[in-house]
Amino acid sequence: MKELLVVDGANVVGSVPDGGWRNRRGATERLLDRLVAYGEQQGVNVILVVEGAARGVESVPGVRVESAAGSGDDHIVELVGRLGRPCAVVTADRGPRRRVSGCQVWGPRTVYA
Repeated sequence: MKELLVVDGANVVGSVPDGGWRNRRGATERLLDRLVAYGEQQGVNVILVVEGAARGVESVPGVRVESAAGSGDDHIVELVGRLGRPCAVVTADRGPRRRVSGCQVWGPRTVYA
């Protein structure tokens, strides 16, 4: 079974100083392209959690997109609990960092190096 990477889309997009805050959906779609390549290079399955203006970004081969009904952080914590398997979470937010158990937590530069 491939390793699993859960990505906090809003947090990762917000960590890149490219003006993505002006067009969250566009920035999230660019992140999605980057995650496809990352998943292929690293041999991992990727789940991208989106919220707010990025809701509606579609899954593509190699990256499953989950739209959070409310808080992306809460969705990530719930998703990790539901998965029932080890994974890594990419976020800089302290909230999910403290609330995910059984997972490694990596910073946004993991996918934006």
